[in-house]
Amino acid sequence: MGIPYLKKDPTSILPILENLKQDDSEYVRRSVANSLNDIAKDHPQVVIDIAKNWTGISADTDAIIKHGSRTLLKQGHTAILKHYGLDDDGILLSNFKLVVPTVKIGDRLHFSFTVKNQNPRERKVRLEYAVYYKKQNGQNNKKVYKISERQYLAGSEINVNRAQKFVLITTRKFHPGDHQLAIIINGSEKEKLNFELIP
Repeated sequence: MGIPYLKKDPTSILPILENLKQDDSEYVRRSVANSLNDIAKDHPQVVIDIAKNWTGISADTDAIIKHGSRTLLKQGHTAILKHYGLDDDGILLSNFKLVVPTVKIGDRLHFSFTVKNQNPRERKVRLEYAVYYKKQNGQNNKKVYKISERQYLAGSEINVNRAQKFVLITTRKFHPGDHQLAIIINGSEKEKLNFELIP
């Protein structure tokens, strides 16, 4: 349950998170990360400052701030991308295609693309894709899905094949019509293709 006054000003909960950041229980540490993620939705700078202060204390605190920053990373927030050394200079996308640009509700949309690190040194690459779901009012709602985050050797080229399910679930209702799928590299949306969702 959300607590309105803490959403407006999370200051009073920060000392509690500070005290629990190195708790022996993984369950407690995961709760700290989830609290940070909630705070980030309304107060991103608070979480960015915590990330800077907690980085390097231990592997556990590094894991907390990474999980607690997941919404900011999916949003492509500039400061958190910089904190993790994620930029798209010299990271190229090519051969992005949909196997079939039409998909039935209940099936999967298959897509593929190639990523190349043209830099003369190893680079960290975070790959994501976004689906722009058509809403009932005709507008699109963007949802980001993570593919991977790993080091790419200088000059390396990776082929990626993925499929997005359109299976009916209780938390999402699909609306037939035009949709889009985009590839995101280190927080930067590179290319978007259209596809049609049919009954």
